[in-house]
Amino acid sequence: MEYRPLGGTGVKVSHFCLGAMMFGPMGNPDHDECVKITHAALDAGVNFIDTSDSYSDGESERIVAKALKGRRDKVVLATKCFFPPGRVGPFTRTGQNVSDGGGSRRWIVRAVEDSLRRLETDYIDVYQLHRRDWDTELEESLAAMTDLQRAGKIRVIGASATPAEWIVEAQRIAEQRQLARVRSEQCIYSILSRKVEEGVLPTCHRHGVGAMVYAPLAGGWLTGKYRRNEPLPAGSRATGRLGRMGVWDAERQEVQRKYDLVEELSALAQEAGHSLTHMAMAFAAEHPAVSSVIMGPKTLDQLLDTLGAAEVRLTPEILDRIDAIVPPGTRIDAKESFIPNPWLDEPTRRRRPR
Repeated sequence: MEYRPLGGTGVKVSHFCLGAMMFGPMGNPDHDECVKITHAALDAGVNFIDTSDSYSDGESERIVAKALKGRRDKVVLATKCFFPPGRVGPFTRTGQNVSDGGGSRRWIVRAVEDSLRRLETDYIDVYQLHRRDWDTELEESLAAMTDLQRAGKIRVIGASATPAEWIVEAQRIAEQRQLARVRSEQCIYSILSRKVEEGVLPTCHRHGVGAMVYAPLAGGWLTGKYRRNEPLPAGSRATGRLGRMGVWDAERQEVQRKYDLVEELSALAQEAGHSLTHMAMAFAAEHPAVSSVIMGPKTLDQLLDTLGAAEVRLTPEILDRIDAIVPPGTRIDAKESFIPNPWLDEPTRRRRPR
């Protein structure tokens, strides 16, 4: 396992991070197995764990707390806030207070206390705003997180799914208002989703922001388990809520293109002597801005397979050939990100009032 600085924080994190999104009803409801997955990752040298208060409505954090008993001080622990409670996942709402969720001081202060209690810890190493709150001034969110940092409840301020311009804006506000800087950014990145190479990753690199990248296997596409004219694997994401939203609909041009690309990439991986999974993980770890690549295993077997990529380093020739198949900056399917932008989603924001 390689250990890299998380941006300019001085914190060293393993270049593979254990993502706990699949811990709980969203993925694996067996607490004991999730604890075993966590212990196997730690025993393999992983010292970085990422979760969120929204994963299985906080159950993921409770499972992580069980797994870290007696080992908390050896782990860099990251979690997030933004989504209101009462959600099984990012797409399922139940009733909630209208002021719950988002990036307000009111919500951030409450959310961090709730996470500290569920995680059974006195501090959170990396505390991230899970999404940009377009209805709350960024200064409001940063000021609240700065106060939490100064109180010793969080160590590093992070963000997730943030546009490059907002990463820059956060640095400007911190400097002008004497607030703590955002030091980590969590973004989607894989061979099939390279849009962040255009702006987000270079911006992170320039401003000393450590990138934690998620979905390096593109929702399972880069394991090779989805093949044209073959049934979708039972229990996969394609048969879950994302599948019901049409992300894997074979009638879509983007899906057909991914089938073609997976065939080309599989052949390249075989020629290079790697599995497709290992090549995809090694690719995501290669960018200079990337501090850590998040693994999101649902089973112990998935974790052990993914960990096999920890020692893989792709040659410049293989990287060049990946670039030829999927050019830098390319995003194959915009549906995979699910990151709202009201300036695109709400017509009234693009039109002058009449």
